[in-house]
Amino acid sequence: MATIGLTIGLTGGIGSGKSTAAQGLVALGGHLVDTDAIARSLTLPGGAAIPALAAEFGTDALTDDGALDREKMRRLVFADPGAKARLEALLHPLIGAEAGRQAAAAGGRPVVFDVPLLAESSHWRTRVDRVLVIDCDEATQVVRVARRPGWTEEAARRVIAQQAPRAARRAIADAVIDNDGLTIEQLQAELRALWTLWLPALGALP
Repeated sequence: MATIGLTIGLTGGIGSGKSTAAQGLVALGGHLVDTDAIARSLTLPGGAAIPALAAEFGTDALTDDGALDREKMRRLVFADPGAKARLEALLHPLIGAEAGRQAAAAGGRPVVFDVPLLAESSHWRTRVDRVLVIDCDEATQVVRVARRPGWTEEAARRVIAQQAPRAARRAIADAVIDNDGLTIEQLQAELRALWTLWLPALGALP
């Protein structure tokens, strides 16, 4: 991927606070490329992935307005690991291409790739200069996710079980921020310290 400046891969389990950290890095001057947002855009009505998804999984995998039925696909992936592999084979090349296009618009700023499944996608580790993991206890993840509309503790635990173990994420990290009990201000202070360490040539921070 041809980008200018430092590239950071940001990841963390569901409910870890990764999205909050992503916005904190943007506030420090980073150019955010959100791969989950890209995946959603590809699977909206008229999205680039819809024809291939309909061909692979049938029109039953789509909502009435022609978007990917994310809840139905989530249930299918939980029940059938082969379905997960087929879904990823369709989406990952499209996500990677769009991520590259967005990164090229950084204008020299450090690029932050927000990749929820970075630890599960080995090619991402070779495409970024640094990996930052936002981490917390599983119990904290469950409580945070269960507060979201439409989620339960059971659903949160199912998603956590499907994601890479915490140890696997931490093993690929150049830095880990433990986000148990941190306020937003404390998290931002941790991010600022790391930003200063990794980007000493940028001068004064905003």
